[in-house]
Amino acid sequence: MYGCQQHLIKADYDLKSILEFICSGSHKLTNCGIYYGRQLFFKAQKIIGKYDLEKEYKSNKHVSALYSQAAQQILRFVAESFKSFKELNKK
Repeated sequence: MYGCQQHLIKADYDLKSILEFICSGSHKLTNCGIYYGRQLFFKAQKIIGKYDLEKEYKSNKHVSALYSQAAQQILRFVAESFKSFKELNKK
């Protein structure tokens, strides 16, 4: 089970800008992965693999804007979601 920990910070304008940039970049990367996974599923009836999204989006601008480990984790989470969909669809 995953937990969530809240951190309250007093952010100035510069820190808010940086945090908004990172959060929007991760959101856009998630949307890119979901789009690619959906296209592959609907057109080829395949489920995206764990490392396929990393190979596909290696040169994407949203990946390069984030730390590499964060970008990999985001794309792996998208792939796990599609795998979970496949298992639930069987049931």
